[in-house]
Amino acid sequence: MNEEHLRRAIALAAEARAGGNPPFGSLLVGPDGAVLAEERNSSLTDNDITAHPELKLARWAARSLDPEAAAGTTMYTSCEPSGMCAGALARSGIGQVVFALSGSQLNGLKTSGGFAAVPTDGPHLYDEAKVAVEGYYP
Repeated sequence: MNEEHLRRAIALAAEARAGGNPPFGSLLVGPDGAVLAEERNSSLTDNDITAHPELKLARWAARSLDPEAAAGTTMYTSCEPSGMCAGALARSGIGQVVFALSGSQLNGLKTSGGFAAVPTDGPHLYDEAKVAVEGYYP
């Protein structure tokens, strides 16, 4: 864990907040310690609920790095990635994530609670739905 990189993620979160966005920031660092890319949350100013810095960096890594290079990277982020971001990170090939605040610590700082869960209903039509998926994954 590199405290300098984690402090930079926290500074990026402060910049996001100062710019009118939720206070989250992240950076992606190569195995040599060099910063490859930085992002701030821009979900409000971009009017894009997916504009989390972790997701933006996961997309960048998946497009810009070969699998071996991605596996050698570390993401430093101001807060534990959301479920949406964690899913993208798992698919991006990024080597590891180091975060400052945990999700439960973040929730403890919120005075209005979190997002309401969206009701779901399923699974349904397994025999039909599996046809599109069978054989796709090794």
